[in-house]
Amino acid sequence: MSPTAFWLVTHLWKKVGLWRPFHPFPLSQLALLSAQQAWIGDLQSSCPSGNPHIKANTRWIAFSTDLAGVLGAVPLESPKGIKRVISHLHCHSDVVTDFDFSPFDQQLLATGSADEVVKVWRLLESGQDLSSSPHVMLGPERSRVEVLLFHPTADGVLASAAGKAVKIWDVEQQQILTELEPHLNWVQSLAWKPDGSLLGTSCQDKRLHIFDPRAKSVACQTVLAHKGGREAQLLWVNTEGCFLSVGSNQMMEREVCLWDSRQLSSSLTSVTLDASPRPLIPLFDPSSGLLVLAGKGEKVLFCYEVQPAQPAMVEVHKCFLETRTQGTAQLPRLALDVTACEVMKVLQLSDSAVVPISYLVPRKSTHEFHKDLFPDCPGNVPAASAQSWWAGDNTQVEMVSLDPAHRPSLGFLSACLPCLDQDNQHLPSAHMEAGDQVKDLDNSVGSSLSSPVSSLASPSSVAPSLSATSGFSSSPSQRSLQNILGPSSAFRHIEGVVLPRTTHITNLRGLSLTTPGECDGFCANRHRIAIPLLATGGQVAILELSQPGRLPDTPVPTIQNGAPISDLCWDPFDEQRLAIAGEDTKIRLWRVEPTRLQKQLLEPEVVLRGHTEKIYSIKFHPLASDVLASSSYDKSVRIWDMRTGRQELGLLGHTDQIFSLAWSPNGCCLATVSKDGKVRVYEPRQAAQPLQDGPGPKGGRGARVTWVCGGKYLLVSGFDSRSERQLSLHQAEALATGPLATIGLDVSPSTLIPFYDVDTSVAFFTGKGDTRVFVYEVVPEAPFFLECNSFLSCDPHKGFQFLPKTACDVREVEIARALRLRQTSIEPVAFRVPRVKKEFFQDDLFPATQAWWEPALPATAWLKGANKQHQTISLQPKDMTSVSQVPKEAPRRKYLPSSVYLEEKSEEQKKEELLSAMVAKLGNRDDPLPQDSFEGVDEEEWD
Repeated sequence: MSPTAFWLVTHLWKKVGLWRPFHPFPLSQLALLSAQQAWIGDLQSSCPSGNPHIKANTRWIAFSTDLAGVLGAVPLESPKGIKRVISHLHCHSDVVTDFDFSPFDQQLLATGSADEVVKVWRLLESGQDLSSSPHVMLGPERSRVEVLLFHPTADGVLASAAGKAVKIWDVEQQQILTELEPHLNWVQSLAWKPDGSLLGTSCQDKRLHIFDPRAKSVACQTVLAHKGGREAQLLWVNTEGCFLSVGSNQMMEREVCLWDSRQLSSSLTSVTLDASPRPLIPLFDPSSGLLVLAGKGEKVLFCYEVQPAQPAMVEVHKCFLETRTQGTAQLPRLALDVTACEVMKVLQLSDSAVVPISYLVPRKSTHEFHKDLFPDCPGNVPAASAQSWWAGDNTQVEMVSLDPAHRPSLGFLSACLPCLDQDNQHLPSAHMEAGDQVKDLDNSVGSSLSSPVSSLASPSSVAPSLSATSGFSSSPSQRSLQNILGPSSAFRHIEGVVLPRTTHITNLRGLSLTTPGECDGFCANRHRIAIPLLATGGQVAILELSQPGRLPDTPVPTIQNGAPISDLCWDPFDEQRLAIAGEDTKIRLWRVEPTRLQKQLLEPEVVLRGHTEKIYSIKFHPLASDVLASSSYDKSVRIWDMRTGRQELGLLGHTDQIFSLAWSPNGCCLATVSKDGKVRVYEPRQAAQPLQDGPGPKGGRGARVTWVCGGKYLLVSGFDSRSERQLSLHQAEALATGPLATIGLDVSPSTLIPFYDVDTSVAFFTGKGDTRVFVYEVVPEAPFFLECNSFLSCDPHKGFQFLPKTACDVREVEIARALRLRQTSIEPVAFRVPRVKKEFFQDDLFPATQAWWEPALPATAWLKGANKQHQTISLQPKDMTSVSQVPKEAPRRKYLPSSVYLEEKSEEQKKEELLSAMVAKLGNRDDPLPQDSFEGVDEEEWD
C-alpha cells in the first residue's frame, strides 16, 4: 500500500470513529500483514521440544527446525528477485532449546540445548550449510539449558538459565562471572534492564526475581506475580525500573502486569485478555511503547501501548493472521524501514514460513525523515567489555540516529572469539568502519581480514596441532584466503549433481530406519540395491538399478532373513550373493536370481555360526574370494571361509564394542576402531593379537575406519569428547604416536560413513540423516586434508552408497557416483570435476583402475599365505583422445595494449580498478574460470 493510500485509510477510519489516539505519535498506527511475496517459505519449523523459537538481528533470521540439534537461518535481506537460501547450522547433539544474537556483533549467535551445553558461533555467510564448528563452548550445565540472553551494554556477557540455576558468563574468557542464588523451581525467562545493571527472571514457582549480579552478596527482590500455573515471561520497559510480566491469574485467564522494581508490593496496573490455555509471547519496543502479544498456536496479535507514567496499558490494535503462530521475534530498530514510517516489525514463525508484520504510522510524505517517529536509539557498539562491566563500569551504549543520511556505517567484531593469524599470534579485535576495508563489499573482504583465522581456516591452512579446534567456513572470501595461505586441492571445485528423474527409483515404502549405527543402512553393487524393510522378520527388498521408475503399489518379493538385520553387504566377486548379519548371531548368505527377485527367498545358501552375541558388521575381503570378516558384541573378530562355512581365523584384544573394521588394500591386514578409544591393526594370518594399536576417537558414540594413501595411513571418523564429529589421520605403522592430524567438522548424532576413492585420493563423508556430504582430498603430508566443495541436499538422506568406478561417466569428468536413499526414493548423484575440453579423456583424473570384480586369488591360497593384487584396466573410451596427448597451442596474448594504460582515468575508475584488484586477489579463487583454476593439466592446454 502506498503512503497516499495509507493517508486515505487514516482519514476514512477517523470518519467512522475507528481510530484511537496513539501516544507519543501525533497520528494513529495501523498494523498490516505483509503480502505473501514477502514471506520466507519452504521451511519446516516444528520443533521436537514443542517450543519453537525465532530470533533476528540486522543481518540474520534464525529459527527452530524439525531436526534435533539443527537451527535454520536465512539472511534478513536479499537482492531483489533472488530467493533467499535457507541455511542450516548443525550445532548440538540434542534439541536446541533457546538461542540469542549478540546486540553488537551481527555474526555472533549463542545456542543452548538439552545436551546441557551453551555454544557461541560466528555465522559467516548464507548457504545450505553454515560454519559447523563452535568457537566457544560453555558448560556443561547440570541440566538442560532453558534460556539465553546477551547483555545490552557490555560485549560478551551472556546470561544462561538451566533448571533452577542462572549463570552470568564472560564469553571471551569462557568463565563464569557469577552464579545467582538458586530458584525454587525451573527458570522460565530472563530479562536484562536496558542499562544492564539488573537482571530479572520469572520462575515456575509463580515469582518474579530481580537480581543485581555485581553486588558482593547478590541482592534479590522477589514478588508473587501471577497466581495461575501457566508459563510466565518478564521484560523491562525503561531504565527507570518499570517492567512487564505476562502470565495467568487465579482464574487461569491470561494477564499482563506493569511493575516498578523500586516498589514491588503490588503491580502498577494490569490487563486481562482471555481464558485461552496457550502461553503468550511478549515483544516490547521501548522507543514507541508498543507491546505486541502473540499466543502460541493462535492466529491473532494483540498490540498495546504501555504508558508507565500514567500508569496504563491501552489496546491499540488487534491483528488477525493467516497462519498459526509457533514463535515471534522483533526486529531491532536499526533494521526498520524508516522511509515507510515503519515503527515496529514483527516476524511470525509458522509451520512452513516466516511472515513479516509491519506496524506503520501513515504519513503523507515519505521523502523526509520523521524524527518524531524515530528518536535516537542505542547503536551497535558496546559501551564496555565484559571485564570492565564486571568491575563496575556503567557506561551506556552511545545513541545513534535512525536518519539514513546521518546513520553511522559502523560494524563491530566482538572480542569474544580470539583472533589468530597464521602463526597463531593474537591480533587485535575491535569495532571497525566498513569503509576502512572495502566499501559496499558486505564485509566479504573486510571480514576475512578481521575475523579470526580459527573461524576461517580449513585444515589446509592450519597446523595439525590446531586443527582439532579449528572450524570451517564456506564464505567466498574466506576460502580465497585459505587458498592463498596454503595448498589447495585439484578437486576443490567438485560438483555433486543429482541425475535426472528418469534415473530415480520412486514409491519406496516401509523402509527400516532403525538399522544400527555400524550399518550403512543399505548396500549396492553395479546392478542391484538391497534395502532393509521395517516389516518383522528382517525382510530385505532387492531393486534393480537397470529398472528405474515408480515401484508398484503392491508388495514386492523380498528376502526373509528370519532375524532383525544388523548389517548387510554384497559379495564383490559374486554379484548375486548377499551376506546379511542378524541379531541372532548368525550370518546368512543369500543368492539372488540373475534378473530380478521373482519370489520370496526363505532359505539361505549358507549360514555361518560361531559368534555368541549380536553381530556388529561384516566385510568381504578385497582380493580373495569367499573370505568374510565379522565383528560382534562378544568383542571378537572372526574370519570365515564361505565355501566351507567355517571360521578359519579369530582376532582378540578388544575390551569394548567394535565400531568398525576395514581390510587393507593389499589384503594382508585388518584395522579396527573400538569404543575403548583404540585403533588397532591386525595381521590375521600371523597372530590373533593386534600388531599395532594407538589412541582413537575419544567419543563413544560411534566411529569408522578406512585405509588411505596406498594403505600407509588410516582415516578414522568419529566423535571427540564434546560429541563433535571429527576426522583423524593415523600412520598405520606408528599408531602408538597418535593421529598425525585431526579436524573437527560439526555436531550431529550420526556417525560419518567414509568412502575413499583410491584413484584420486578423494574421501567423501556423510551420515544417516545428514543433508551434507563432506569432501576432502587426503594427502600424505601436511596439511593432510584439503577441503573440497561439499554436496548439499534440501532434505536429510537415509543413506548414501557409492558405486564402483566403472559406473562413472568419464565423458562428463565424473570421478564418483553414489546412490542417495531418501524416505520414498533413490537418487543417483554424480560427482564431477569441471573441465573445459571435455571432448578429451582427462587421463590425469582417471588413471588405470583395479578390476576389483575379479578375485586375485581363492580363499585357500590366501589362508595359506599367498598375496596377489588385482589387474588394472583403463577407463579411456576408444573414441576419446587423452588430454595429455593433445598438441599444445601457442599461448594467446593475455594482456591489454599499452594504450589502455596510458589513458587518463578518473578517480572513480582508479578506485574501481583497485577494488577489482583486491577482489581478484582474495576472492577469485572461489569462483574462477575453470581454465584458470584447476591443476593437473598444463596451463597452455586451457583456452
